[in-house]
Amino acid sequence: MKKFRIVWLVSLVLMLVVLSACGQRASSNTGGSSPSASAGSSGSAETAASGASANPVSVATSTSAKADEILHRNPNAKIASVSIHITNNLLALGITPAGSVVGGDVKDFLPLVKDRLQGVARFGVVTDPDMEAILALKPDVIFIDETYSGKDVAKFEQIAPTISIDMDEGTWRDHLTAVAEHAGREQQAQAFIQSYDAKAEKVGKLIRAELGENAKVMTIRSTAKELRVMGMKRPVGPIMYDDLDLRPAAGVEKIAKAYEVISQEVLPDFDADAIFVIISKGSEAQSNYDALRANPLWAGLKAVKNGHVYLLDGQTWLDYSSIGQDLALDDADKLFSRT
Repeated sequence: MKKFRIVWLVSLVLMLVVLSACGQRASSNTGGSSPSASAGSSGSAETAASGASANPVSVATSTSAKADEILHRNPNAKIASVSIHITNNLLALGITPAGSVVGGDVKDFLPLVKDRLQGVARFGVVTDPDMEAILALKPDVIFIDETYSGKDVAKFEQIAPTISIDMDEGTWRDHLTAVAEHAGREQQAQAFIQSYDAKAEKVGKLIRAELGENAKVMTIRSTAKELRVMGMKRPVGPIMYDDLDLRPAAGVEKIAKAYEVISQEVLPDFDADAIFVIISKGSEAQSNYDALRANPLWAGLKAVKNGHVYLLDGQTWLDYSSIGQDLALDDADKLFSRT
């Protein structure tokens, strides 16, 4: 009997211990009595989630809230950018990253911003970033492009708190705003966009004054392999037809993508009053454009006969970032200020 009582008492004590532990775990999970639960990891997750909801191009990572905290607290934080477009957006906000990936074609920083990246570490191209170089930099925060690097976010987070921006979603204005919100530079982003919009209105009026208010335009691109008509989507469509408020030539409005490959023979069908031209890098792309100009069909185009063919700076017009689009406006301004 005595032995049974001892066993019963031991069992009762064990049950109380288990129930107590379960009660503490439940309290912690609801955030009720544990200070660390509200101020620690679960609080960070809620902050990141609310940020992602407010800004759809910003993708929540397990360390994005920590990265925000660092950037807001330290304006001189060491930033690693694993996206040439994020690098450009950082520069537009007055922030120079400590390291950045380079352009795939030029294997270096893009010419339009190279002078602003003196002394900045190079990480290779976005499709195969040099992780050792990023690690050696010892950054405080890392920015990545979700499309290219999202699958490897855990690797970056082992180096430093990481912010992921989906550069395939939204417009360059959304991308700039997302970076600004993470960096605490919202006013700078707003000022940049306001300045850009004012410039776009001015340049659009300048172009329409030269071509006529109802003039219809198109942009073609000569590459080493093909001739393209640039469509309504980025990189060229939004600035050409939205920001500058120009009218697309017949059929261009049906190209609901970046571009469509065409043959020279269909150029007259577009009946464009003006043609903007982008020539890709390399001798073959230039040779293909020279061959097009030598074609009698080219000489018969309305835009050619009226002298309304304009060569664009491809580096800026094809760079879909805040700085790229702003410099594209400058390029157009120079073209039409000379006419």
